[in-house]
Amino acid sequence: FLGDKMQCTCPISLYHTLQYVVKGKMYCEVNDVAKFKVPIVPATTQKSIRFPNNIIDEVEEAIRGTGASFSAFVIEATRVALENLREDAEAGEDAQP
Repeated sequence: FLGDKMQCTCPISLYHTLQYVVKGKMYCEVNDVAKFKVPIVPATTQKSIRFPNNIIDEVEEAIRGTGASFSAFVIEATRVALENLREDAEAGEDAQP
């Protein structure tokens, strides 16, 4: 038992996740600080696609409260589906019904 968790408020709190209070003393957990890298945004092309209403409802329910956008969800789902197809092809499995 480490005591009560609280938001870190020490001067370098950017690098800490939280503080613990144990017997009146404050202890911080330090995050691993990775070197900042400028993100590379891939080129994109706008596409119009029709989704069945029930799929839209299910996606919106799945992302509610997560901060993810509908587009980000669909892109990740497509990326995973393509990876699964590649893995199936490499394993010699027929991905078609």
